[in-house]
Amino acid sequence: MIKQRIIELLAQAVGKAQESGKLPSVAVPEITIEHPQNPEHGDYASSLPLKLARATGTGPMAIAETLVGLIPPAPEVESVTVAPPGFINFTLKNDWLTQQVDSILPAGSSYGNVELGQGGRVQLEFVSVNPTGPLHVGHGRGAILGNTLANVLAAAGYKVEKEYYVNDAGSQMDAFYRSLYARYQQALKVDAEMPADGYLGDYIVDLAKEIIADEGNRFLSLPEKEAIAEIGRLGLARMLARIKDDLELLGVNFDVWFREQDLFEQGQYDKVMALLREGGYIAEREEATWFVSTALGEDKDNVVVRSDGSPTYFATDIAYHYNKFVERKFDRVINIWGADHQGHISRMKAVVSALGITPERLVVMISQMVTLSRGGEAVKVSKRSGDIITLRELIDEVGADACRFFFAARSADSQMDFDLELAKKQSADNPVYYVQYAHARIASILRLAEDRKIDYADGDVSLLTTEPELTLIRRMLLLPEVVEMVTQTLEPHHLAYYAQDLATVFHSFYKQCRVVTEDEALTKARLKLVGAAKIALARTLHLMGMTAPDKM
Repeated sequence: MIKQRIIELLAQAVGKAQESGKLPSVAVPEITIEHPQNPEHGDYASSLPLKLARATGTGPMAIAETLVGLIPPAPEVESVTVAPPGFINFTLKNDWLTQQVDSILPAGSSYGNVELGQGGRVQLEFVSVNPTGPLHVGHGRGAILGNTLANVLAAAGYKVEKEYYVNDAGSQMDAFYRSLYARYQQALKVDAEMPADGYLGDYIVDLAKEIIADEGNRFLSLPEKEAIAEIGRLGLARMLARIKDDLELLGVNFDVWFREQDLFEQGQYDKVMALLREGGYIAEREEATWFVSTALGEDKDNVVVRSDGSPTYFATDIAYHYNKFVERKFDRVINIWGADHQGHISRMKAVVSALGITPERLVVMISQMVTLSRGGEAVKVSKRSGDIITLRELIDEVGADACRFFFAARSADSQMDFDLELAKKQSADNPVYYVQYAHARIASILRLAEDRKIDYADGDVSLLTTEPELTLIRRMLLLPEVVEMVTQTLEPHHLAYYAQDLATVFHSFYKQCRVVTEDEALTKARLKLVGAAKIALARTLHLMGMTAPDKM
């Protein structure tokens, strides 16, 4: 990656300057480079001299001049210049840029990969909705964030495991089971009341009817407790199947579906509670059991076992993370939670620390709320059920690709407005259409070349000398940097921005440079260029989990 190469050149120059006494031997800050907003300032710029100025007592312009004088000629770099108030600017060689087309083409679907992870094991847990109802649009956002991050982390050299935590224990599931049993009875003309904490959605009625269709009325003859358990088991399986189906429509799948109930059945819950007790982090008071969070700097302690003896959600989460870090030995765990879990983060970090695990190994991302709009008007309820809009309804209306792009295009920590009308537009106003149309346009050019039996394998890329051609190459070369950025920041929206930017540059190139012409040599060179652009754009879309259509 050229970015890393420039950082190496700067590091070597600093080393030479300190060895020769031109700069004092002070600690060198992290060397970072960026892309200047003004193309006249080159392809890359570094503010290293500004960072070194205070520590060395030397003016940043003087430091910049010194370092530039110690940077040797490089085959990739045309010029290295100094700019006020102390920047070092790098401009790449045109002939080096054109050669990169011949590097992208053989890379194919692996183009953009970077070696950052070195095989480190990362677990990504996301969605993890209680299986008490259908997924709604907010869950879809978390699903896309998690799935896109998994794709990028894998491209960065990590071994990634995607996991859905099935909350199949606790009071909410109990209420779901009792609700389903009541609807089952009612559907069979038995007078039964819905529980006060029951689930009232139409989907519960539908589930009950499905169970009757398969099982008949046989549960009416069972003792109530046994009937609830049996119907609950069937209802849970069906609800999980619906959740899986909805996620698969989005192209989201999981490597592991981890059951909360297993934490009790396999002993992790008892084990972790004993460990915390031995460490002095458990206290009994007010007829409940508490995790002493205040011993680790928290403002208050947290209940882990209620006065009735039932564990809290926090308690099972402790056991779950013990299983992740200690038993399954993940190097890093990334959880994507909904906005209502914001207050849960600090106590999870505290308890992870209590278990002897470095808290920085646990990363929690919060996926903020999603609102839907249509023609400027807020959409709050489903046309189909008069209730909350489900993820499946959204997919049915705008398609999986639009869902994926729109959900990935905003930072997870910002609330988003999903414009249904925009997502369906077949025009440049719709970023999904705009990006995919660029890929389809490239594919049509390559089909034309195939129809005319043009073999461009021996195309001479040195003929690519115009500004639109070189600009397109420059944009294609940014994909590995974007993969690196998303990996380091865990912000997938940078991919969406890059996809739009690359599409814009390609559309501009297309308008200014005819690809297939009477000039055979230039035609072959430009076909190579658009072939490389197709690879870069398709890889970006695939990292986002989207399709790269050849026709539109």
